[in-house]
Amino acid sequence: MASYFVGDVQGCLDELQALLEQCKFSRKKDQLWLAGDLVARGPKSLETLRFVKDLGDSAHIVLGNHDLHLLAVANGIHRAKRRDNLQALLDAPDRDELLDWLRQQPLIKKHPDFDVVMVHAGIYPKWKVSKALKLAKEVQAELAGDNYLQLLQNMYGNEPAHWTDELVGYDRLRCIINVFTRMRYCFPDASLDFDSKLPPNKNNNPNLKPWFEIPGKHLKQTHIIFGHWAALMGKSKHALVSGLDTGCVWGNYLSMLRWDDQRMYTQACFNKNMIKP
Repeated sequence: MASYFVGDVQGCLDELQALLEQCKFSRKKDQLWLAGDLVARGPKSLETLRFVKDLGDSAHIVLGNHDLHLLAVANGIHRAKRRDNLQALLDAPDRDELLDWLRQQPLIKKHPDFDVVMVHAGIYPKWKVSKALKLAKEVQAELAGDNYLQLLQNMYGNEPAHWTDELVGYDRLRCIINVFTRMRYCFPDASLDFDSKLPPNKNNNPNLKPWFEIPGKHLKQTHIIFGHWAALMGKSKHALVSGLDTGCVWGNYLSMLRWDDQRMYTQACFNKNMIKP
């Protein structure tokens, strides 16, 4: 059995299936780990959800910001963004079944055999991995529960930008969601910045560092696999961090790591003019 980790699919199902053909993926023997943002701006968000859901126990998913946004849009809480490509999914006869399945997914997933966790955006520098796993369960319980609409209504916003254990209510849940699904840069005190999406070599603010360059408890032993930050093109410069979002939906390529032997597979976007940044 092999474990394959793949970056943001964003509805680029054809490229995902081509990757799985490359590595001769077996749904009976292998495991596919997807680092969030299954949907949004690519051409086949509906088909992607159907495909991954149909993999059953062979698929392991964490939620990304676009996945949560889809849930809010589908429930009339937020409008779709200009470049979202979600209408076919919203009109599908099985949409409720797919969306119910999606909101049962976690924000972080730990591999049962390897010291590896997968998240969409990252882990807060002041959290141990064990604490991250515990805090994520607070959000997961709300999202999977009967009152999930209240969570979706209150998850938008950049504040609080700094974690403290004293946070309560939706401020607490929003901060946890932002860490796991939106974080890129942090200030030296580990406060979150949501303005810059540039790669580190183009960031002109000396006070901002990628979350994995902030000294903290998050990078001690466990390897962290994440997506979300396409501008990095997979380059993290940290031995315990692997970024897998290489911007397929922007015309670049989809990346997949076979953890067992560290082999990387890539598949170029089939339609490089699909979406312009």
